[in-house]
Amino acid sequence: MTRARGFAQVDVFSCIPYRGNPVAVVLDGEGLSEEQMQAVARWTNLSETTFVLAPTAPEADYRVRIFTPGGELPFAGHPTLGTAHAWLEAGGTPRDPARIVQECTAGLIPVRRGEGILSFAAPATVRTGDLDADYLARITAAFKIDPGQVMAHQWVDNGPGWAVIRLATAQEVLDLDPDLSLIPEAMVGAIGAYPAGSEFAFEMRTFAPGVGVVEDPVCGSMNASVGQWLARTGEASDGYRVSQGARLGRAGDIAITADADGTVWVGGATTTLFAGTAQV
Repeated sequence: MTRARGFAQVDVFSCIPYRGNPVAVVLDGEGLSEEQMQAVARWTNLSETTFVLAPTAPEADYRVRIFTPGGELPFAGHPTLGTAHAWLEAGGTPRDPARIVQECTAGLIPVRRGEGILSFAAPATVRTGDLDADYLARITAAFKIDPGQVMAHQWVDNGPGWAVIRLATAQEVLDLDPDLSLIPEAMVGAIGAYPAGSEFAFEMRTFAPGVGVVEDPVCGSMNASVGQWLARTGEASDGYRVSQGARLGRAGDIAITADADGTVWVGGATTTLFAGTAQV
């Protein structure tokens, strides 16, 4: 039997309404089966839909399950910020006023409040290191680029299975017109630098055919693990901003900062644009 459940659709990673990445948040997911959650996520047809549940870890403020149209994710970035925003707006009270602790399949994710944005701590990666030659060749073929354009490449997997290639310029990233039928299982991104002195340090694009999402407008989890990669190379020590979504008519603005202890934080604006109930 269906019933009305609190619902919010939150725009994440942009100060301009309808120019960020939306996440659907069902604020009361108790009693729903995995099949029901998947059906809702398939119907919303957003890159992610989340379901808020009572925590099982004593340190957590709430628990969340995250679904794409094609399956469940252990962790995702913009759904983390959007869910935290919706939970707070619905009256959620964190144990620590300065931060929220979210429980998800990947573990406990701290989310802190400050300077008008929410930021999550990048979770540990489960796979790092260079991509193997065969997979890299498949990516460059799908991206229709010369292998020599790839300056660096890395597994940046914090759960979804992300890999990334680095190109010389932001324009090269914006110019990509991939044939994802050549990499149907892939979870892959591309990043390229803007000229020194630009508003943004990098342009990012992320493609997720492996979970039924052709291109994610603004991707927090990819930015998180790429931030950790760049922190290891010494490029993220002062923080930087990433632009994402321009090819999709979006205006994503992601803030990456790194603490002295090496923790990488991924932050951005969050705004509820639709609110009401979902019949589930």
